[in-house]
Amino acid sequence: MVVFPGTNCEHDVAAALGSLGADADLVWHTTVSLAGYDAVVLPGGFAHGDYLRPGALARFSPVMQAVEEFAAAGGPVVGICNGFQVLTESGLLPGALQKNRGLRFICTTVDVEVASERSPITAGLDIGTTLRLPINHFEGCYTCDTGTLARLRAEDRIILRYVDNPNGSVDGIAGVSNASGNVVGLMPHPERACNPLTGEMDGAELLGALLSPSRCG
Repeated sequence: MVVFPGTNCEHDVAAALGSLGADADLVWHTTVSLAGYDAVVLPGGFAHGDYLRPGALARFSPVMQAVEEFAAAGGPVVGICNGFQVLTESGLLPGALQKNRGLRFICTTVDVEVASERSPITAGLDIGTTLRLPINHFEGCYTCDTGTLARLRAEDRIILRYVDNPNGSVDGIAGVSNASGNVVGLMPHPERACNPLTGEMDGAELLGALLSPSRCG
């Protein structure tokens, strides 16, 4: 779990992964090696206070070189919300996240549809599966140019779409992967839907796929 100054969802993700049987470590942003880890998660929050724009400063943290090396070696990397923003700013994922349509902060639960099995968090899930997941963002509107969108569609790299687009994201995109399929970013928070006490367990479908031996990557 990569932690930047301003990250605030790391313990939620660690607890969710722990409930699914994983051991999760918190890795400070000055770390220069991720050797020995099976997967890397960049959780939500406000890395470096979201100064300039979300993820713009976090991309320069020493750990991002290690994340790039980990991804280049085929390791699964997942960015959630602010983590997604960091991955786009660092060039590990295409496109960008901009202010929501209507310029309002959104905190609600939405339906998303699995659009591809080609990622560490959707591997093994049936395409068309609908999941109920919380969202919590102001700059969660995914955007990219027409050429990039065409490539994402052609290469099966759109992994999640909103059923009812809440923020104006192009093509209803809620999550995308890189060309190799091992790096993925999503705006919804699966870790907040992993609580059997509330009955909200759809997030466990995504995080459980990450922990599966058959995961993509």
